[in-house]
Amino acid sequence: MPRVILPVILLAALAGCSDAREVDPLDADLALVGATVYPAPGAEPIVDGVILVDHGLIAAVGMRDSLVPPPTARVLDVSGTIITAGFWNAHVHFTEPRWQGADTALSDSLSAGLAEMLLRYGFVRVVDTGSDLENTLALRRRIAAGDVDGPAILTTGPGFVPEMGNPYYLAPLQLPELSRGADARRAVRGMLGDGADAIKLFTSSWTHPDTIAVMSAAVVRSAVAAAHARGATVIAHASEDVGAGIAVEAGVDVLAHTFPAERSGPWDRSLPAKMHAASVALIPTLSLWPWELHRAGLDSAVAATMAVARDQVRACLEAGVSIVFGTDVGYMTEYDPRAEYRELTAAGLEFADILTALTTAPAAAFGVSDVTGRIEPGFDADLVVLDRDPARSIDALASVRLVMRRGQVIFSAP
Repeated sequence: MPRVILPVILLAALAGCSDAREVDPLDADLALVGATVYPAPGAEPIVDGVILVDHGLIAAVGMRDSLVPPPTARVLDVSGTIITAGFWNAHVHFTEPRWQGADTALSDSLSAGLAEMLLRYGFVRVVDTGSDLENTLALRRRIAAGDVDGPAILTTGPGFVPEMGNPYYLAPLQLPELSRGADARRAVRGMLGDGADAIKLFTSSWTHPDTIAVMSAAVVRSAVAAAHARGATVIAHASEDVGAGIAVEAGVDVLAHTFPAERSGPWDRSLPAKMHAASVALIPTLSLWPWELHRAGLDSAVAATMAVARDQVRACLEAGVSIVFGTDVGYMTEYDPRAEYRELTAAGLEFADILTALTTAPAAAFGVSDVTGRIEPGFDADLVVLDRDPARSIDALASVRLVMRRGQVIFSAP
C-alpha cells in the first residue's frame, strides 16, 4: 500500500466518513505543506501537516513525515501558519450601495468589496439574511462563473414581516407582509421558486422604538411547513422572547439574534432548553448591540445590554444549543469580526466552540455538513490559512493570510 493512502483511510475511519466523495491522493494537484492543521473543532491539531487537494476536494491530510505529495502536485509552503476549514458568516446583507447593479458592475470593484467585507476575514461561505433577491442572485452567478472572487452565497431574499410589522429602522424599505397561513404558504413557495435558498421570518419586530409587532403562530407554522417541504432552512428574527418562543414552537431552524433590549423586559429562561429540544440553532450577533447603541448615542446602555446578551448566549451554550457565527455585516458597517470573537469568548465560548460556530455548526444548519466544515478526505477544499494560532489568541482568527474555496485561492493578503 503506498504510504500516501494510509492517512486517508485512517482519517476517514476516525471521522466515520464512509460516504465521503472518493478522491485519489495520488492524483492530487496541490499540496499545502508545513502548517499546523486543525482538521475539525475539538480534534487534535496536526503539526507540520500536509493537505493534498485534488480538483477542489481534500484528498488527504496528515503529518509531513507520513504523507508525501505526488510529484505532479504543486507544492505551497505554508510553514509556520495555521490552517482551518473555511469560515461561515451566517448573517450578512448585500444592501450597501456598492452591491447595487451586481449584474453589470465592474468585476474588480465587486471582488474588492467582497475581499474587504468578507474574504479578508476567512469567510468562504455566507448566508445573506435580507437583500434584494434578484441582485444577490446576480452577484452569486458572477462568483460561480469565476468573473468575481467571492464566497459561496446562500440567500433568504428580503425576509417576511408580520402584518403592519415592518421594522422602523429599515424605512423607507418595505418588506413583504404575512397575515394568513394560506398567504404565507404561497409567499414562501414563491420566494423559493424565485431562487432563495432559505426563508427569513420576522416573528417579532420593532415597528417603533417602543412597539413590537408579533407574527401569529399559525402564520409561522404555515411558512415553516412550506419551507421545510422544499428542504429549505427557516431563520427567525425575533426581537423579544414572545416572538422567539413562537418561532421555536413552530419549528424554525435558526434564531437570527439574541434579544437583550431592556425595553422588551426580562427574557424567558426556559427558552434555551426548548431550543435544544427542538434543534434550533442561535446566531448571537453580539457585537451588533454595542454598535447600534453607540450610533444611537446610548453608550450608557451598553454594559447592561451586553450583560443580558452574553447571559442569553451562555444559557444557550449550557443547554447544548448549536451556536452559529454571524455578525449582521452589511447592515452593520463594521466589517472586522474580532469584536464578535471577543464577545463570544466573554459569553463563555472557548476556541473549539467558536471554531464550531464558524465551520461545522453552520454547515449542519444549512444542510451541507457532508461536503464542508472539516478538513477531511472528500470534503470541499475550503481552507483558511492564518498567521497566528487562534487557540492562543482568539483575535488570530482575523489574521488571515490566504483563503481557498474548493482549492482555488480567492484571497491572498498583500
